[in-house]
Amino acid sequence: MGFGNLAKMAQQMQADMARAEQELTQLRVEGTAGGGAVKAVVTGKRDLLSIEIQRDVVDPEDVDMLQDLVLAAVTDALQQAKKAEEERMARITGGMRIPGMG
Repeated sequence: MGFGNLAKMAQQMQADMARAEQELTQLRVEGTAGGGAVKAVVTGKRDLLSIEIQRDVVDPEDVDMLQDLVLAAVTDALQQAKKAEEERMARITGGMRIPGMG
């Protein structure tokens, strides 16, 4: 493989990575806890967009449980976003782990 071909491949990979980054910015991933009582939505870049709590689960005496559910929902959403990012990047790099590329 010549240097020209390698440079073209690198340019294509950079373009694919930029496209994947844009897709991840627009991707919305939902995590839930407590059987759907708490829902968190994050982007594919792991930015928290919203937290939704069903009113029937809010009880002043259950604040500790509510906090645990919110934490679990956000954690779930972030894990799903990370998985989506890894899958998209693996498609571009062919599964190779390239420093600075995802």
